[in-house]
Amino acid sequence: MAAITRTAPDAGFRGGIDVRVSLRDGAGDGASAFDGAWFPRGRDLAVELPELIAELGRRGLRVERFTYALEAWSPVARKIEVQGRIVRTGGFRSMDSGVVCLTWPGGTRRADLLVVPPETDVLTGARALRLCTRRGLPRSPQMVLAAARSTPLPQVPEYRRAV
Repeated sequence: MAAITRTAPDAGFRGGIDVRVSLRDGAGDGASAFDGAWFPRGRDLAVELPELIAELGRRGLRVERFTYALEAWSPVARKIEVQGRIVRTGGFRSMDSGVVCLTWPGGTRRADLLVVPPETDVLTGARALRLCTRRGLPRSPQMVLAAARSTPLPQVPEYRRAV
């Protein structure tokens, strides 16, 4: 029998800070390499996963299963409870460490989220979250993160006082 991790009913926010996740329109339709991105604050799934599941639930996505790369995360129970619902988890050695997979009710739809490594700077992470809402991305998480890093910084015009 697998242990069930219980979480607070307000899971989804840590100290008032919003969960960093993006989803593109039509997520789960198989039309793009990534259906969105997730920028966790750490690699402890026991802490990060309930927040992600709760946030996706607030957005109307009822996750039933979450799969991940074993070597990229700390272990988590095979079943966790989030806001009164059970979500099954599974870690696999064959998965890319830069991706997590969500499955919704009935197992008929699946969404792949790019994982922005927690140690990534906030600006690059925000760019990656935004990039993953678009279609036509390369299938490589490393290429998407490289594109997020290479986006030029916004230019602020220099203020010159008229003399």
